[in-house]
Amino acid sequence: MFESAEIGHKLGKKEYKREVPALRAALLNAQYDLGELKRFPVLIIIGGVDGAGKGETVNLLNEWMDPRHIHTHAFGPPSDEEAVRPPMWRFWRAMPPRGKIGIFFGSWYTDPIVRRVMDHTSDAGLQQHVDEIFRHEKMLADEGILLIKLWFHLSMERQKQRLETLEKDPHTRWRVTKTDWRRFKHYEKFRQVSERVLRETSTATAPWIVIEGTDPNYRSVAAGRILLELMRNRITTEKARVTEKSPRITTPASLPKLDNSGLLSGMNLKQRISKGRYEKQIEKLQGDLNLLSREKKFAHRSTILLFEGMDAAGKGSAIRRITAALDARRYHIVPVAAPTEEERAQPYLWRFWRHMPRPGLVTIFDRSWYGRVLVERVEGFCPPADWTRGYSEINDFEEQLMHGNVVLIKFWLQISKEEQLRRFKQRETTEFKHFKITDEDWRNRKKWGPYEDAVCDMVDRTSTEIAPWTLVEAEDKLFARIKILKTIIARLEAGR
Repeated sequence: MFESAEIGHKLGKKEYKREVPALRAALLNAQYDLGELKRFPVLIIIGGVDGAGKGETVNLLNEWMDPRHIHTHAFGPPSDEEAVRPPMWRFWRAMPPRGKIGIFFGSWYTDPIVRRVMDHTSDAGLQQHVDEIFRHEKMLADEGILLIKLWFHLSMERQKQRLETLEKDPHTRWRVTKTDWRRFKHYEKFRQVSERVLRETSTATAPWIVIEGTDPNYRSVAAGRILLELMRNRITTEKARVTEKSPRITTPASLPKLDNSGLLSGMNLKQRISKGRYEKQIEKLQGDLNLLSREKKFAHRSTILLFEGMDAAGKGSAIRRITAALDARRYHIVPVAAPTEEERAQPYLWRFWRHMPRPGLVTIFDRSWYGRVLVERVEGFCPPADWTRGYSEINDFEEQLMHGNVVLIKFWLQISKEEQLRRFKQRETTEFKHFKITDEDWRNRKKWGPYEDAVCDMVDRTSTEIAPWTLVEAEDKLFARIKILKTIIARLEAGR
């Protein structure tokens, strides 16, 4: 894969000076059109051999275009804030919105490659990372991101010459570190591992493009040409879709009907608990949860509590019984509603990644990322292809949380259609509950059947060993609160 990048490409100074002005102007115009269109973001991944001109290329792209609309991020070793969260958190936080260009100098490729070369992980471990990257980038492409991956290459001989040249010049000596020379000793293994990773992650929607880094003129113009061509092609396509008023093309959805209706219909909603027994149990359970939250081991992991359920099923009242047992400084509630303009400009999961808690803290989601396979599915807010792929993307997301030392506890609160009607009417006639009932609640009620179908598919496809769903019989709010608290305590104790 690297052979064509060791030929010795060169570009003379005269040709370089002749071509660059037109190239810069074309890149600026493309960047302007990207910003005007606001249909997709551009994410440029920069990787390659030390000394091959990666940093110089990033600086040049910022010089040739308007840097105010380029989000450049250099990812070195994780900061303290990044190290305590799932590894992908820092990349999600830096995602460019639609209409902007993002440059990742270092990316989700760096750590897996370096760890394998230094024998900190096995071939199987590397393959797991490659598979995760493959799925992650497919999701980004499906979300509309134009992903441009540039790998700057040098042969072993030319890398050595480049590092020695930089080191001899007092003005560039700072660019060469002990780490660069240490990695140079492993050149052949870096080449072998990198070629494998690039080969397995070069896809039709996110191909790797290898650029020879020996000659700076050739390197710069090649990178500029590639960026211009890919941006222009995509802009032309998107403009045509705007003119034709046609939606973004997505893979046709195919979701076979599963015999899973018993997941909800089989729940015993008649379960009750007496007021006296409830009051005794709730106080004890809240005390147990409080003590658990103050244990030293609790400080080394994050906790996410996720609540979904039919309208008026009692999610809010259950959450209040949980927070009553916690230190207000240790929890954060995220009420999920329709996405804001800022959130719509990003990939779907971005707005949830940004709320990932630090170790020792609890984040409570009142509704969640499952909106994609529930309300967006039922109401037709996204194409079938988007919510169909949502199941696997959610499972990948939750697996990343688990690997990031997050305890994820998911609840679905179920009530009968008759009980929902009773609670709706009570809200309408109770003055301090008026705000809880809206026209949207009544509209959703008319689609009870499609929502139940969506819930059954959701539970069936996303209740995994690492992140199982807990179905809560919520016809009796007292019973539901006790079951929820018991589940939280059991899951936290199991993770001690």
